[in-house]
Amino acid sequence: MARTGADPALVEDVIMGCVSQVGEQGINIARNAVLASTLPESVPATAIDRQCGSSQQALHFAAQAVMSGTMDVVIAAGVESMTRVPMGTPIVLPFKNGLGTYMSPAMQQRYPGIEFSQFTGAEMMARKYGLKKAHLDAYALGSHQRAIAATQAGLFDAEIVPVRARMNDGTEPGDLHTRDEGIRFDATLESIAGVKLIAEGGRCTAATASQICDGAAGLMVVSERGLKSLGVKPLARIHHLSVLGHDPVIMLEAPLPATQRALQKAGMKIDDIDLFEVNEAFAPVPLAWLQALGADPIA
Repeated sequence: MARTGADPALVEDVIMGCVSQVGEQGINIARNAVLASTLPESVPATAIDRQCGSSQQALHFAAQAVMSGTMDVVIAAGVESMTRVPMGTPIVLPFKNGLGTYMSPAMQQRYPGIEFSQFTGAEMMARKYGLKKAHLDAYALGSHQRAIAATQAGLFDAEIVPVRARMNDGTEPGDLHTRDEGIRFDATLESIAGVKLIAEGGRCTAATASQICDGAAGLMVVSERGLKSLGVKPLARIHHLSVLGHDPVIMLEAPLPATQRALQKAGMKIDDIDLFEVNEAFAPVPLAWLQALGADPIA
């Protein structure tokens, strides 16, 4: 709000994606964020969970609200603190306290003996698309190198809000977080190749998997009327929105048919896209996506 200089009262809703909605992220973290901000109490908010696509879904819902004409200014956001609320907490915590598991009897009957796991899915994709460990390691290095180049060129500066560092006892040493800590500026192919395999006989390692991290982001989604009321220049326009379910065992393969469906519904070809982004959950995902879609990784 401070960056746009917009009147906070213009915001009609806040939609925030969050996977682990428990502890500090529980009881509607979106509304809690509003109450901790300069937004007036009249601004409603809701938290949503579509797992790894939660913040993207927040953007979808915000855009759909605006496109329907029911709202003119909506904030779409996402937040996850994997250090404050460790991965798996919403599953492990209730299970340890005798409150059951998300796997209902009907699900267990449909998927007998299956434990849904992204690690399993990543290995399945690597084998399905013929991706050797060397391919994954090289892609991981390239990912860091692109991020390093973009950081050094200042391309992320406008996207990062400096956050003051705080110790566990609440004291502030005076340091500011101004860059993505997940980028390995000293990464080499040798260091990546030397990381231990996640599974014996597998192809993926922690170096070719997504990291444990904390982060948050937000966008303001507006109609033409909302844009005029804000008096700001738009960053982008949303052309199309798609979601798609897929095999929950291999699970990570879903972006491939989802992209194909989106292109078909939008009446576009992959070559019509100047810049695309594919979630680097594990290195096999973007590599399999490139293979299946025939996209140009250079252009």
